[in-house]
Amino acid sequence: MKSGFVTILGSPNAGKSTLLNALVGEKLAIVTPKPQTTRTRVQGIVNLPRTKGGEGQKARPAAQIILIDTPGVHRAATSLDKKMMQEVREALDGCDLILAILDAARKRRVEDDYVLDMLRTTGTPVFLLLNKIDLLAKDKLLPLIDEYRQLREFQQIIPISALKANGLDRLLDAVVVALPDNPPYFPEDQLTDQPVRFLAAEIVREQVLLATGQEVPHAAAVTVERFEEGPKLVRIAAAIYCEREGQKAILIGKGGAMLKRIGTSARLEIEKMLGTKVFLELFVKVREGWRQQRDFIDSLDWRRQIEELARSQSKFPQ
Repeated sequence: MKSGFVTILGSPNAGKSTLLNALVGEKLAIVTPKPQTTRTRVQGIVNLPRTKGGEGQKARPAAQIILIDTPGVHRAATSLDKKMMQEVREALDGCDLILAILDAARKRRVEDDYVLDMLRTTGTPVFLLLNKIDLLAKDKLLPLIDEYRQLREFQQIIPISALKANGLDRLLDAVVVALPDNPPYFPEDQLTDQPVRFLAAEIVREQVLLATGQEVPHAAAVTVERFEEGPKLVRIAAAIYCEREGQKAILIGKGGAMLKRIGTSARLEIEKMLGTKVFLELFVKVREGWRQQRDFIDSLDWRRQIEELARSQSKFPQ
């Protein structure tokens, strides 16, 4: 049995979350064209059965791959940015393998160099994934591989298309070989460590990102304030935070049209995830400068929320 933690590292919009979702086979991380969509570590678990091989294929042991999606590597300007980069560093600490993913269809950017710089000090094995090869001319792939091979000694360089699922079987086989011999860390039926209410909040934020433009997506945060599960209906109340009254007006829209559009799209996605009917109530709140307020940013972290809930319950035993 092989088992281990694999961190996905890359610049904004390189395709990290798309890769996580494709490998797990479920939508665990929200995906939008907006940079910095992912703000925290997102964990997805892939369980692979043992294969015997044959007809030119090698046998593969049973494996559990714990994938860790991370925020895009960028230069931190706000407290929120610093928190996101802290999430990246914590995901790299103690992992067994790093998948460094770069967008092969665009020219190398300064954000890509940030990723490569982060790899210089790690002793962890690194696979370089050249993503979006479906958008790259075939005659440019080999020169691109040679270019990156000269920059650093990667354990493997694997061309993939996360969106089209090209090269993912080869990637999984290579990951399994690189993992240590370990028993599984999680039950076979578990896909993520994230609580459902956090996933619901992220789905609402995804719809905010898709529906709005300019400065609103970066200034938006979502918290679930009430989550009640009934036998036939789940009731959710969520707050969308922004930084200015003008942003609040955009999020609500004329006659509440924008908020209704966001709510309807989010509700349908949450119903798909939960497999039951959902009543979703949304509110828009202004909290000026929240991206510079570390206490508020920490309160958005679902891990912190679980810790605080456990502490409060320990004070009042059943």
